[in-house]
Amino acid sequence: MSLTLADVLALPGLESMRLRAGSAGLDNVVRWPYVAENTGIAEWVLGGELVFVTGINHPRDEANLLQLLDEACQRQVAGLVILTGPAYIQVIPQRLLDAAEAAGLPLIEQPYSLKMVLVTQAIGSALIQSEQLGRSRHDVLERLLAGDFQSLDLLLHRAAQLGLSLAGHWQVVQLQLEGSDALFTQGDAGHMEAQLARQHESITRRLRQYSASIPVLGRAGQWTLLLPAADAVAALANREQLASWLKPLNLRLAPLKVFIGLSAAAHPPARLALAQEEARQALTAARRFSERAGLCVYDELGVLKLLSGVRDRALLDQFLNERLGPLLRHDRHHGPSLMPTLEAWFHENGNLVAAAQRLAVHRNTLTHRVQRIEALCGLTLDNSYDRLDIGIALMIWRLSA
Repeated sequence: MSLTLADVLALPGLESMRLRAGSAGLDNVVRWPYVAENTGIAEWVLGGELVFVTGINHPRDEANLLQLLDEACQRQVAGLVILTGPAYIQVIPQRLLDAAEAAGLPLIEQPYSLKMVLVTQAIGSALIQSEQLGRSRHDVLERLLAGDFQSLDLLLHRAAQLGLSLAGHWQVVQLQLEGSDALFTQGDAGHMEAQLARQHESITRRLRQYSASIPVLGRAGQWTLLLPAADAVAALANREQLASWLKPLNLRLAPLKVFIGLSAAAHPPARLALAQEEARQALTAARRFSERAGLCVYDELGVLKLLSGVRDRALLDQFLNERLGPLLRHDRHHGPSLMPTLEAWFHENGNLVAAAQRLAVHRNTLTHRVQRIEALCGLTLDNSYDRLDIGIALMIWRLSA
């Protein structure tokens, strides 16, 4: 459960605080209050703070207030509160109000007559209550997704008491953010850590918009959410919505990348643990198979469902070694060439010209490699049964990469 700016303005005792601009951001989540003591705030906030500007320690003319607003937008704070009165900041400049409105950043006016200790106490108490409620709701949802309950009826009753309505049918979505290692090679570790935290918060905020009534579970670059999906039509709409968000998101995040796996549709609360497993399998396929563009639905897995159902990993490894072991050993000793060639050949449905273009090699080079593959494996790519075995072995290899 999150405390939004709209919630803060509705707290008892804070009626004299007025929203002056930026109503579009009233759903911004407040992580904690922060009183700005310095000329700027960029070095002192991480995102999500409700920043209070008093003017007591530093003169706050129009230029400085506009600077604070700009830094607040850059650091993705929840909002700005300007304390006004006869002693320090007499009036909020119109240019500041116009800029806040244009940026969609809430700007709140607080009279000096309202003591800061009362404001911070009210917000702090609300944050604690919100956190406790949020933990309880998360616990109920996590138990449902794990199948960790003795009585479904009792757990759903508890969910209803917490304002968590789970009636209906759902689709589970799992997301994973990868590439943080590459990100930290680009600059100062502290700066990259702050950037990664901002990206996590930005993704979480967007996912909350998709799942307004159900909490988003997330930690360490992984998120799980429930989307209503009574049938295949609703599930397709969910897929299209997420796909349209994912492509521009990954272009902006590079070198980071988000992968998404979705379960099948129409899972009642009693089957959410099964839906969770389906979403996990789909996420694995989205990460391992680049042609899926970072997103996969369980219904699209095909033969991968069978492979995922094999509990004895040794059987899969044995099959892979029997079919493609010579190629794997060749590439370990001489560098990757034959396995990428085989993948490209399959991806292009045996079209040598297209496969050569995909690998940026001459067609004659590709032809020689294909002949080498057949000789090492003792298989024939023109034989439909051999192609089936090789295709399955490639899937196993990709899933274990």
